[in-house]
Amino acid sequence: MQTTLRKAGELRTAKADLVVVFVPSGDGPLDGPAAAADAALDGLVTASRADGEITGEAGSLTVLHTGGRMAAPRVAVVGIGDGGVDRWRAAGRAAGNRARELRARTVAIAPGDAGADRVAAAVVGVEAGAYRFTRYRTEDVAKRPPVRALQVLGGGATAAQVRRAANTGTAVSGARVLADTPSNDMTPTALAERAEAIAAGIPGLSARILGPRELTRLKAGALLGVARGSAEPPRMIVLRWTPPKRRRAAADQVLGLVGKAVTFDTGGISIKPSQGMEEMKLDMSGGAAVVEAMGLIAQQGVPLEVVGVVPATENMPSGTATKPGDVVTAMNGKTIEVINTDAEGRLILADALCYATAKAGATRLIDFATLTGAIVVALGEVYAGLFGSDAEWTDAVRAAGEASGDLCWPMPLHEGYANLISSRVADLSNSANKRQAGAVYAAQFLREFTDGRPWCHVDIAGTGMIGGAGTGFGVGLMLHAAEALAGS
Repeated sequence: MQTTLRKAGELRTAKADLVVVFVPSGDGPLDGPAAAADAALDGLVTASRADGEITGEAGSLTVLHTGGRMAAPRVAVVGIGDGGVDRWRAAGRAAGNRARELRARTVAIAPGDAGADRVAAAVVGVEAGAYRFTRYRTEDVAKRPPVRALQVLGGGATAAQVRRAANTGTAVSGARVLADTPSNDMTPTALAERAEAIAAGIPGLSARILGPRELTRLKAGALLGVARGSAEPPRMIVLRWTPPKRRRAAADQVLGLVGKAVTFDTGGISIKPSQGMEEMKLDMSGGAAVVEAMGLIAQQGVPLEVVGVVPATENMPSGTATKPGDVVTAMNGKTIEVINTDAEGRLILADALCYATAKAGATRLIDFATLTGAIVVALGEVYAGLFGSDAEWTDAVRAAGEASGDLCWPMPLHEGYANLISSRVADLSNSANKRQAGAVYAAQFLREFTDGRPWCHVDIAGTGMIGGAGTGFGVGLMLHAAEALAGS
């Protein structure tokens, strides 16, 4: 949606289909835009608070009809709870959702003196709340117009800060579209084409797509092994942002972003149960986030060289598919016994991590993957699991998650888990027969392919795909991490 910053001005004359004001929890006096709306509506906001219709709880929302007393036909009063940044994000999401339901084409939010970080959170939230995936719907819901324009009436943010927030919201929605698109249309080739299209529109961002021939030449046997069962050819998507100027502090740094993109995961020969398998189109959510984040980082002109590597394939059962007990060889020469073909994500990430370090020159790494059901059991849908080989880098990635709302919780790595990825016939195994520490030993496996670089693994199995839909988790985190590393 087109987002613009305007002066706070007179709320009564704001031209929009829906004006949004914000109130905290509690029964304190109204101030700022909420007080202005109350005055314009002859005390209606105060009366609605008194009867409990407006509570101020984070994400709560009440729509009031202005009856011609304001230029806008409706005012939405949205709760921000204790006023934390995450509460503003939730409030924006609630406003965007209701705006879409009301078929509002133009929304104006009046954040008062909230400050730049809260304004940005609200803008990202509005985009997230207004998102609908309707490409394949033919009935009325598909015909509801999207929110086309968002006006920010003051709030203490600069035009550049509002634009950054709007660009972030758009990139998150882009990642959601990629994840939500059915796998018959969102193939590895289609994902690569999206990456090329993004790069074509941004100077300094380049795309290189590696197919089976190039991957064979690179000896990317882990990725090729997973792809063997599918008629769809695999792709290794490489996006590189080369800024015109770099910050001196980060001149020798290349941030590597790696994202798992299994565009459909049946489990292979170790096939999954049929119930819920349709959601496995979402197993490329990490790769989708990296593709869109690379475009966002370049669009924002972050003064840091960044490379995104996305291994893309299907994982299918067939007469040519890799079988349990087979051995594949990764790009760095390590051999891997495939105990479970449904532990395919770590295999394709192994080759992608090798490429990011050995070929693309990444000096530090973050990978994003819908990797293990174990992390969902441990952390649910609120926090992603965060594993890291370097304490300082892990802290930086966690801070980027807190700032963006992509929350990550630190998880352990320890040599005591190494026996879970040992094999009697190869250097490593991709799975263990013991039902313990599943998310941990998956991360322990990935560490073997990072060449000792500072590295973080973000397991987004619980946060990247919720309720059968993509969330775009990780896009904001990657922008914050890149900016922090660049010193910008």
